[in-house]
Order: sequence, then C-alpha cells, then structure tokens
Amino acid sequence: MAAVEPQPGMRLRRKSSKSSQDSRSDTTVKDDSEREDVVWGKTPGGEVFRVPTTHDVLTLFDPRYPKSHIDLLNLGLLGLQIVLFLALPRSISRIFFFFYFAFWRAAYDAGLGWVLTKQSKKKWIVKEVQKLGWLDETRRPAVRNWIRKQLAGKMGKDYSFDDLPLEYNTWLLFRQAVDIILLNDFTAYCLFAFACFRVPEGLSVATHVMRWIGGVALIAFNLWVKTEAHDVVKDYGWYWGDVFFQRGALVFDGVFELAPHPMYSVGYAGYYGLSLIAGSYPVLFVSLAGHAAQFGFLVFFENPHIERTYGQRKLLAKRTPLLPVTKKSASSEKSTSEERVRSASISSAASLELSTPSATEGESGTETDDLHTDSDCETENEGGKILRGHKRRQSSNVSFASIGNSMAVDMIRTKSVTSQHDLFNRYFRKDAVLLHNIDLLRATDLQLILVLVYVLLASFLPIMSDNTTLSLHFVHALAWCLFHSFGLGLLLQAQSERKFLVRHFLKHYHYPRNDNGKGAVIEAFANWKSIYNMSMCMTYASFIGLAWKTYSIPHNWTVGNELLRHTLGAVLIALQVWSTLEQYEVLGMFGWFFGDFFVDEFSANLEYTGIYRYLNNPEIMSGAAFFGLALISGSKLVFTLAVIRHLSQWWFLSKVENPHMRKLYGDTLRTDAGFVKVIKKVAQKNARLLETRAGKHGPEIKRVAKEVKGTFDKVYIETAEAVEEFLARSKPKITEVVQDTKVLLQQSRERLVISRVSNDLSRYDTSKYTISVVPTGPEGALRFHLGEPIKLKWQAPLHHSRKDWIGIYRVGANTSSHVTKVSSLGMWVPVHDEEWDGEIPRGLSKPSKSIKDVDCERGEVTFEGRTLPWRTGRYEVRYHHDGKYNVMGLVGPIEIYVEIPSTVNFTSVRSSLARIVTLCLDSDPSLIPTSCKSPSTNVEEEEDSRDPDDFRFWSEDQAVRISKSIQQAFDVELTPEVVIAEANLSTLTNRVLVARELFSD
Repeated sequence: MAAVEPQPGMRLRRKSSKSSQDSRSDTTVKDDSEREDVVWGKTPGGEVFRVPTTHDVLTLFDPRYPKSHIDLLNLGLLGLQIVLFLALPRSISRIFFFFYFAFWRAAYDAGLGWVLTKQSKKKWIVKEVQKLGWLDETRRPAVRNWIRKQLAGKMGKDYSFDDLPLEYNTWLLFRQAVDIILLNDFTAYCLFAFACFRVPEGLSVATHVMRWIGGVALIAFNLWVKTEAHDVVKDYGWYWGDVFFQRGALVFDGVFELAPHPMYSVGYAGYYGLSLIAGSYPVLFVSLAGHAAQFGFLVFFENPHIERTYGQRKLLAKRTPLLPVTKKSASSEKSTSEERVRSASISSAASLELSTPSATEGESGTETDDLHTDSDCETENEGGKILRGHKRRQSSNVSFASIGNSMAVDMIRTKSVTSQHDLFNRYFRKDAVLLHNIDLLRATDLQLILVLVYVLLASFLPIMSDNTTLSLHFVHALAWCLFHSFGLGLLLQAQSERKFLVRHFLKHYHYPRNDNGKGAVIEAFANWKSIYNMSMCMTYASFIGLAWKTYSIPHNWTVGNELLRHTLGAVLIALQVWSTLEQYEVLGMFGWFFGDFFVDEFSANLEYTGIYRYLNNPEIMSGAAFFGLALISGSKLVFTLAVIRHLSQWWFLSKVENPHMRKLYGDTLRTDAGFVKVIKKVAQKNARLLETRAGKHGPEIKRVAKEVKGTFDKVYIETAEAVEEFLARSKPKITEVVQDTKVLLQQSRERLVISRVSNDLSRYDTSKYTISVVPTGPEGALRFHLGEPIKLKWQAPLHHSRKDWIGIYRVGANTSSHVTKVSSLGMWVPVHDEEWDGEIPRGLSKPSKSIKDVDCERGEVTFEGRTLPWRTGRYEVRYHHDGKYNVMGLVGPIEIYVEIPSTVNFTSVRSSLARIVTLCLDSDPSLIPTSCKSPSTNVEEEEDSRDPDDFRFWSEDQAVRISKSIQQAFDVELTPEVVIAEANLSTLTNRVLVARELFSD
C-alpha cells in the first residue's frame, strides 16, 4: 500500500531496538519491577518526546475499537462503493469504478506526493496546521478539542495529546486522510476488476485452472510482501513519519532484500493476479497504469525525500588519497606563502618556456606526479604539475625567456600521492554512454552517428527483394551480436590475461620518456571505451532493424494474442531499460566500461548495492528487450537471434567477466545474491515440509530431483564445450586508433516576464520608499568585484507589504523606471527573508509600532552567491512592491568588475585567481585553498595532508562561476568540468598562462 522505500544499503525505517508499532509494553519481571522499552522521537526543532503506541489500519474494521468521525466517513465511503457495485448495471459499473479508481489513484500518487513533497522540503503541512490554528487552544479551541477526540480514541493509554509536540499530532491527523485514500483506492480497484470479470472463450480447462492458480499465487505473494514489509517498516514508515519527525535508526533487511523497492515493485503483484483471474485486458491495462503511477510517486517524491533526509552532501573535487599520507613535520608546515608563490612562479616560467600543465596531483609544493600525458617532450615543475611540450612562442615577458630547461629538470621531486578525484579525471573525459554526451566535433562520436545512420537507412529504405533484405538484416544483426559478445569478449579476455590492448599500443605508438606505460594504458582504455560503446549501439540498432523488417501492424488487435504479445513485449523492453539504468547507477563510468581490466590504481573494493544487492549478474537481463522485440514482431527469425544473443551474453559472463572477477576479488565474491538467498530459504523450508509429509515417498522424490539436476548440468557442460570449440576456430583480432577532443560552448539567456502590477499603490506613501547601496571601495564608489557580496539598506512605510522584494538588473534592460518587465533570472532577495520559504512568502505579520513618531521601517539585505550577477558590467537595483513588479525605489548604476592584472606573470595571475576562486566559492573555509586563508585561521587536521592550493566545490554552479570569471578576466575559456578536474590554484594559473601564450599573436 504505502511505505517509505529505502535505497540499497542506505536506509529502512525501523529502529534497531523497537519501532513505534512494537513499543507495546514488553515486560519482564526482575526484582518484582517492570521495565518498558521506550521509543523516543525528535522534531525538526530539536524537541525530544516519547513515541506512543499506534495501531494499524485494520483496527478500522475491529468493532472493539472506538470509531472517530473520520473513521465513520471512511466506512461510509467504502460501504457506498459496495452498494453502488451491487445496484449499478455491469456496463455502467465498469465505467464508474474506472473513473472512481482513477480519482483515488490520483489522490494517492499526485495528491499525497505533492503534499508530502512540500512537507519534506518546507514542513508545509505542519506550518499550515499551525497557521490555521487547528491545534491552538487559544485561537481555535473547538477545532482543537474535536481533533483531540478523533485522535485520542484511536490511540493507547500511553498517548497524551497535550504532552506531544505539534509535529506528532499533525502526523496522526495526516494518517486519517491517508487511510481514507488508501482504502478507497484499493476497494475501487477491486470492484472495477470484479465488474470486468469474464471467462475467456476458446481456452482449455487446464489453461483456466493454471490462470486461477497463477492469479491466486500472485495475490498471496502480494499479501505476503505487504505483511512482511509492514513488519519491517511499521507505522512510522508506512505513513511516512520521517517527513514529520525523526525516530530511531535505520535497518535494511527482510523482504527488502528480495527485490528493489518491494512495496512499489513486487508488492503490486496482486494487480496482475487479479487481472489473470478477471481475464480482462482493461483490468490489465488499468493495473499497468496504476503501477506506473506508483513508480512515479517513488521517483518524484520518495527517492528525492530519501536523498534530502538521509543523503550526505558530497564535496566535488575532494582529493582523498588512495593510500595513507604521512603527515608533514611541523617545520615543513611553516613555509610562508611568499616562498610558495616564488617557487610556483619559477615553475610557471619554466612551464611557459617548455610545456603545458595538466591537473596537479601533488600533496605539497615539493611533490610531483609520475604520470605524463601524450606530448612530444615533457618535464615536471616543482609544484607537481605535468608540463606538456608545445611549439615555443616569443614571449613579451622577459622572465619567460630567461629560464631554460635545466631549471625545470632541477625541479623534479618525489612521487605525489594520487587521489580518487585525479584518477577519475585522468581516465574519464565526458565519455559517450550510448547516445549520452555525444559531441559531433569528436571524431569517435561522429563516426558512431554515421554508423547508426547507415543502419537505420538500410532498415527503413528497402532497395531489394523482401527475402534478400530480410536475410541481409539477419546476417548483419547476427554479426554485430557475435562481435559484441565474442569478439569484444575475447579481446577483453586477452586484456585480462596478458594486457593485450596495452601491449599493442605500447608496441605501435610513441610515448614520452619516463612515461612508465601510463600513456598506453590511457590510450588503450580510451579506444576500448569507444569501441565498446559503438558495438553496443550497433547491436541494438541492427536488432531493431531486423525486428522492423519482420513486423506488420495487426489489423485487429482484439483477435488472438496480438494485444497480449505487444503488451508483454513492451513490459520486457521496459524491464531491460530499468535494469540497464540500475546497473549504470551502481557501476558508474568505471564499471560500465570494465575499468578494472585496464586500471590498477583504483582500490579494488567490492560492494553489492543497487540491483546487485539482489542479483549477481543483472547483465543477463539485457536479453529481455530482444525477447520483447521477438514477441512484438512475432517472428521466429527474431526469436532465434534473441536466443543466440542470450547465449552469447551468458558465455561472456561465464568465460570473461566472472573469471576476471574471481582473479581480482578472490574470496570476497559472494556465491548467492539476495534474491537467491530468499528463494533458497523458502525452498528449504518447503522442502522440509514436503519431506515430512511425503513419508515413504520422500527418497523417491529426492532421487528424481537429483536426476533432473544432473540432466541440466550435463546440458550446461555440453553447451559450453560446443561454444568453446566454435570460438577456438574463429578468434577475431581488432585494432583501431581513436583520438578524443572537446569543444566547449557557452551561452547566456534573458527571458521576458509578464509583469504583474498592484492597484493599491494609493494606500502607500511612495516618498518613504528609499534604497541605497553600502559601498566597500575607496571614496564610496559603487564598484564591486565579481562575486563580492553587495549590501543594501532600505526604508519603507511601517505597514508596507511583507511581500516586498529587491532585484538587480543590467542597466538598460528595463525601459521603464516604474514597472519592471525583464526577469531577474534569480537575482533577487526578499525584504523580509525570514518570512519566506524560498520563493513563497510564509506570513503576513505586521510590526508593532513601538515609537509614536516612527512611521518607517528600515533594514538591510545582501546579494551573495546565486543572487549576484556573475557578468561584469553596470547594474541597477530595484525595490518592488507586494511580490509584484511595481518599482518603489531604484538605485544605480553599480559597476561589477573583475580584477585584471596589468602584468601577466605567475604571481599576478595567481593573486587574481586567488581572489576570484575565493569569492566564487562563497569564501567558505571548507572549500577555498588553504593558501588563501589568513594565517590566524585554524587549519583542520584533514587539510594538513592536502596541497595548500587545492580547492573544492559543493555544487557545479560554483565551478560555472569560476569558469565565467576566468573568461572575463583573462579571455581564456575553460569548461566547468575542466575547472573541477583541475581544482588547484597553481595548476589553474599555469593553464591560464599557457593558454594565453598559445593563443597570443
């Protein structure tokens, strides 16, 4: 019915000791005294309270429990449905209950999803109850007493309405509404299915028996899943208690190891069981629609709520060493910033004379990296940056030309500590995944698009006879299928056993001196990724082409099994799409491209999360879409190819992937997945039960079972030997060289808005509205560095609208000084920020007039972070009335500038970048480089081991700011991805200097 679903390995709403549902008096006698386990809850405001006992929804039908007015309403609605079902003719009943079920399903998935999302984000339900005063004894005593009676009658003796916080009582009231929706939704669906019940004609008695057995089994399984899930999550999770208050720890066990999101996935098996029993396509399609709506509830409310509540905020570009880092001595920690800048300046000069820098991986200013990227000549600078050789250009700065190669050679130091961040950005550079991240200016991506185009053209433009075309399509699809599984499988197998691909590139291509083979690894892996992605796309495209050639649109969908085939085929395709997305979510780029076959630096930690919690090899499900297409097309040829594809994928898993996994992870590989464990437990339990009941026939049943198992094992072995013999005679060899490039594009936008104006301006004295900017520069100039906070002072009449707001706009964007007609693009702040929830005003409270002669209210607001303009230029600030676009005050122009050094050298550019990076990172001490902090700032223990010039991000928006600022300050374009990959002040300085040198005339 309803439950808060956990993400694998992350959460499940059950307290480790006791849940609110199980907190009934669990007494033991000890020294003639009773002890009771107590469950404690905590409100968002920090108030701790004792969670009383709750009762599940089934008490609604128990005459021993008192019934509240809401319960009577619920029972009345349920009884009305049954009366209407018995009274209405069957044809009208179908239509009525279809729309009635649609209404309650929308109330569940859309209605509850909407209010729960608002409650999760802004505590909206609690605030509305508080605003309306329903539980306030002074404001609405009658309503409060009525609610108190409704809740107290359904609770146990340990419930005290007056002693519990507002959040908990609001949750209990919310439960009443949830019960109405859930029960009416379930009843309406069942009555719709009963109204559509029919006995299909043309089926044998055995088919009817199997249909009923399958339907009853699915319904029984549904009930078991719901019961087991409720035993785990209890009422706290069943009614989404954690959007109101927190209670207890989280445990992930039981039925939640059977399948992902069992309450929303296998927990709806009863829908399809009832569809089988009803024998009705309308019931089946309504079940699919209702189930899909439930998944929508999961995607749009449940998962985002889980992430907000239990997810951890992750730092971008955080350089966590893969190996423990030895702490620096106290004396080495005391190097001054001047020494660091001086040494970095020497490195920069050498870099401009010799090379282009790459991402730093240094932990200090005296450590270097041992990995070089492809170039004609390379060296390293003192800061650990890799310097790539390029054609020398005459520099306007004398210091650049005065430094020779010998100085750069003298700067080589010890090996740096490699971090996960640097490794990831070394091996992954916006790689294409199927058709994601396609860049037509990248040679491999363009080749992929051209290959797809030729396949689609050959599929949809018939130029031969039907038989010839069909045969060619089959051969074409078969070739790609065999190449993808066996060709790439053998290539990957050779890479696993003897590093075949790396050896090949090391043999045929030149790499810099002291490269240690890293360049070959990078190039081999890059080419493998392109080949693998192209092969996967071509396999799918060629198979779709074959299926299209064998497909014909049915003339009559209701005759035979046409509609059923199409429905099951679509379900199988959707199953594979879901499975693929789940796999990619767990594997990421590294696992998707079999990175552990190539890269040894990543730590080999094996974790079973996501879909891998339930299945060891979910890749075997990749054949579901092929069988789905075979069902839709109704072609034996397509089905044959689907079988071949499935067998070839099985070979790939058993002969390539699994052996490598055993070699890499050894004993850490598990034998049984979560799904298998659950099934085995059930099978063992049933086997013991069957053995006790079989009596003397028990040994005979065991013997037959062993013979059947031996037959399957023999078939498996013979099939594997046949495939191995076939592959031994036909091993393909693949060689291909690919170069990856990036083209970075950026554009800005400005949107017009429909101005909403107020008609009550006559009530306000506009002369009392003023706004002024607090200057920070010398002589009171209204000049602010890009990213620098802008503070404003405002004045308004005492009883001005609490919805007033202030926006900042480019000078000239608005032609009128009375009405704003251009969007602020998020660059606005409310006058009373504490009275707003995001973009929604919370209250309309008025200030008290404490002094007789005071008739104005004053305050301050600050533009910072996202509310600032991140483009240089001249701006104006506008004070708006009542949440609309009437301009009550205007000040400007304000100049936004970025510091451009007069002399371009390492010291000046680094100093400018230090200010830019600090402001773009909101001056957050946990993000900005240690070298940019004041000497008095306490350095955390974590920062002791990182490069003083390293910086980090909370979001990609901060990297976008740095990218824009660098472009405006130095006319150098860097994408946010590059900024995140670099994430080092000195490295970024070197990149800017080298880019300016390369692009200078």
